[in-house]
Amino acid sequence: MAKWQYTKGMHDLGNGAWAYLLPDGSWGWSNAGLIVDGEETLLVDTLFDLPLTREMLDTMKKSVPAAAHIRTLVNTHVNGDHTHGNQLVTGAEIVGTKKLREEMEAAPPEALGQLFQNWRALGPAGAFLNEAMGSKFDFSGIINTPPTKLFEGELTLKVGDKEVKLVDLGPAHTPSDVVAYVPKDKVVFTGDLLFNGGHPAVWSGPVSNWIKACDTMLSWDIETVVPGHGPITDKSALRALREYFVTLTGETRRRFDAGLSVEEAGRDILAHPINDWIDDERIFINVNALYRDFRGQSGEMQITRGDALKIWEMMGKFHFERAEAAGHHGHAH
Repeated sequence: MAKWQYTKGMHDLGNGAWAYLLPDGSWGWSNAGLIVDGEETLLVDTLFDLPLTREMLDTMKKSVPAAAHIRTLVNTHVNGDHTHGNQLVTGAEIVGTKKLREEMEAAPPEALGQLFQNWRALGPAGAFLNEAMGSKFDFSGIINTPPTKLFEGELTLKVGDKEVKLVDLGPAHTPSDVVAYVPKDKVVFTGDLLFNGGHPAVWSGPVSNWIKACDTMLSWDIETVVPGHGPITDKSALRALREYFVTLTGETRRRFDAGLSVEEAGRDILAHPINDWIDDERIFINVNALYRDFRGQSGEMQITRGDALKIWEMMGKFHFERAEAAGHHGHAH
């Protein structure tokens, strides 16, 4: 959508809705939202590290003086690039699902920090983890700060006279994926239920539930969609994501039925790309999720750490082989 610039920082969506963007939207470079009515403010998500979150909060104050005292912070899901800055939003009530709180307690930021520190011991998986995220963010000083106000299913909050509907449409990307819908502004902040222009990552699944989540959002009266990663958009990006999952399900099913392994199926699909979105190595995550669905193993289980490392290894091998073939290291999209 040409109407929105994809630039770092604050974007005024009109009527007191704001998006904060971090291009290029790849691994860890996430978006946040601010909903304002008079002196009341609600923040949707924080960023992957403290320096980035601090910079965002300072920028927000300049655009919206009321954001000096954010009363409510909503976390859409467990991933650190949406929660690691929580401790800096001092005095705010942090809202999230019960499941999100359990997930945050089970996987504290220190564990991720250690993983990035020890990347050399993890072969191609570690090398890719380090290149994609470990070397780009500062994981020091992060204190696990989970939600204090918990809900399940749906919760309606008020920001001044505005209603903000929080709806858990997971499990899909993670075991609990909340979107923040502001009917009055016709805006939805999707968290990572939408990666716009990037391949999604189905860490939890089932994929059929993510398709259902797209259908739910498409049924709402919305004009502006703020994805968890990528440029501000409209419903067209939700339709494109839905189409991606339908296509990928068919392509993966054929290879599953032919007896290919997850890695073979992923490479085979990548040989004839579905689209030109970034982070296409995530096909391996998504094929793995679909294989679990086909075997009847999906559900609300987040993938195990051992399985996740195997997938990071598949992604790493593919990424570095392609970079080498392109004659340089780094992205070769």
